[in-house]
Amino acid sequence: MPKPSVSRTPYVLRDALDAHVEVARATVDDTARFLAGSGPLRFGQGTIATIIAFSLGVLCLLGVLAFHFPQYLTTPELRHQYSVDVLRQLLFVALLVAGGLALANLVLGVRRNVNLVAFAFVIAAVALGGARVPVGDFPDHTPYIGLDWFILDLLGSTLVFVAIEKLFPLYKEQTVFRPEWQTDLKHFAVNHFLVGLILLTVNFAIHHGFAWLVSHDFQLAVQRIWFVPQLLLCILVADLAQYWTHRAYHEIPFLWKFHAVHHSAKTMDWLAGSRQHVAEIVFTRVCVLAPLFVLGFSEAVINTYIIVVGFQAVLNHANVHLPWGPLKYLIVTPDFHHWHHSSDDEAIDRNYAAHYSFLDHLFGTAVKVPAHKPLPAKYGVVGDYMPDGWRAQQAFPFRAKPSA
Repeated sequence: MPKPSVSRTPYVLRDALDAHVEVARATVDDTARFLAGSGPLRFGQGTIATIIAFSLGVLCLLGVLAFHFPQYLTTPELRHQYSVDVLRQLLFVALLVAGGLALANLVLGVRRNVNLVAFAFVIAAVALGGARVPVGDFPDHTPYIGLDWFILDLLGSTLVFVAIEKLFPLYKEQTVFRPEWQTDLKHFAVNHFLVGLILLTVNFAIHHGFAWLVSHDFQLAVQRIWFVPQLLLCILVADLAQYWTHRAYHEIPFLWKFHAVHHSAKTMDWLAGSRQHVAEIVFTRVCVLAPLFVLGFSEAVINTYIIVVGFQAVLNHANVHLPWGPLKYLIVTPDFHHWHHSSDDEAIDRNYAAHYSFLDHLFGTAVKVPAHKPLPAKYGVVGDYMPDGWRAQQAFPFRAKPSA
């Protein structure tokens, strides 16, 4: 009597499933190694195209999600300013570029696993509606995450400041993807995502803590000042508040534990300035914006000041060197602020100003740069005790003993 045949279908399915799992694991591992890497980029190896495809793929998917949930994922101040049609066109072009580069790399066999993930992001974005997601009426006063602010600022800052750093570098050998860039990108992302909560907290603290100091007649007198001198005065008031707040971070051990996070960056570039403890961001903004609120500068002046401080904050951390001439004694330049971040002996607790460098000369805290040493030798906190990683750095002030 013949033995009954045993079907091998379950084993075939199991083997096929195992093979797919192995492929998925290899793809994830390759992508993780790619994102954890650092070092120079060279033309002709497909790495630059892969980075562009992967970055745009991720941002496109995030952009589509922002179109689906604008009330929760977009910043109210921005959503009233930009054109939805223009953003749709930008999203469409970005999808074409990301998809085209990823597909070309897949055909050429260049970093296939990473480009497969990039192409998957593009497919997911298109499947969710791509650039044609309808946007109807939605409530305007909901809790939100500044996803649109993150996307636009990351794209704009990358295009502008990476170009400036390559055209006018302070350190010519420094790479775009230098060590610890991943940590600073996380700081950049979280700071943008939390913009709504940060603004809410800062506004609450200012209006409830300083409203009693407001004199409407005095504010009207300030607002009658011509725009340019009013703006210069606004920047001066803000920088005086910034100077003494900044100096307190260095001279009060408890506050230094929070500020040490910002100083722990061992490489200076446009992204390094984003490395900040969330508590420091809130506290500093309250200290700087409170006097501007009390004095009552005009809305146009405040809006211009925000643009100035945003641009200068990024530029002063950038890997940039320009011939500033006598201006370096008036305004803060990247060279000036780089010395503040140096861990060289002559640079400790110096160069506190954010806008007007003459404040440090006035208060005796300007670095006296040695003639034989025009550039800092090293950056970071003395002793290099700060852990790497966003979460570890946010937890650091609550675990560490005061250091100076």
